[in-house]
Amino acid sequence: MMNSQLVALSREVALRRELDVIANNMANLNTTGFQAERVAFEDYMMPKAEATSFRRLDQDVAFVQDWATYRDLDPGAQRPTGNALDLALSPGGYLTVETPQGLRYTRNGALQINDQGQLATMQGFPVISLGGIPILFNTNDSDITVTRTGQVNTSGGTRGVLQLVSFPNEQELTKVGTNLFDAPEEPEVDPTVRVTQGFLEASNVQPVREMARLVEVQRAYEMQSNMLRQSDSMRQEAIRLLGRLNA
Repeated sequence: MMNSQLVALSREVALRRELDVIANNMANLNTTGFQAERVAFEDYMMPKAEATSFRRLDQDVAFVQDWATYRDLDPGAQRPTGNALDLALSPGGYLTVETPQGLRYTRNGALQINDQGQLATMQGFPVISLGGIPILFNTNDSDITVTRTGQVNTSGGTRGVLQLVSFPNEQELTKVGTNLFDAPEEPEVDPTVRVTQGFLEASNVQPVREMARLVEVQRAYEMQSNMLRQSDSMRQEAIRLLGRLNA
């Protein structure tokens, strides 16, 4: 009986974890370049006891364990903005950004020119060029254009080429904040990444799918709670009956 309660409890903990992931996905429905997250579960088999004196053999007990959280790498829709500093990247590509903690990577192409004249993210982090330095504009620069390969041009000439990178396994990236990622190893520049100026990549969160999954998780959570209550009632009744026998 105790095993059934523990198994149900492990299921509730896993459902709670998935509920948090769904809530985070819904909260970032309108976040540029956001990639939805999913939870992977697995059975955790409890090691068998070594006791052999019981008539009934030991039974396998499997607990639920949230094994990992992974990102849905499907690209979001590219929506036009008309802003010359909005950039959408081809699937798998990332901009390189300099932060106080070191180089980070993002697919959020909503950029601006910061107070130092550098091409930067909305958080103010400079975007790095192939030369490893920020892209710097002059005060009289106008007519900013970005080619498909990431070359940044103005009326005053070329200001640099975006350092566009990709990763052999994007799932190894560690999320830092909402839309920045840290990499376990320094990536290589990927010349196949393409840039679309005047567009932003929307979040790939699908509201209908998230709502449907939310309903499923809530129903499963209620079912597990009912099972726990029933199991607890049975345990209390068993204790009460055993108490009568001893009396």
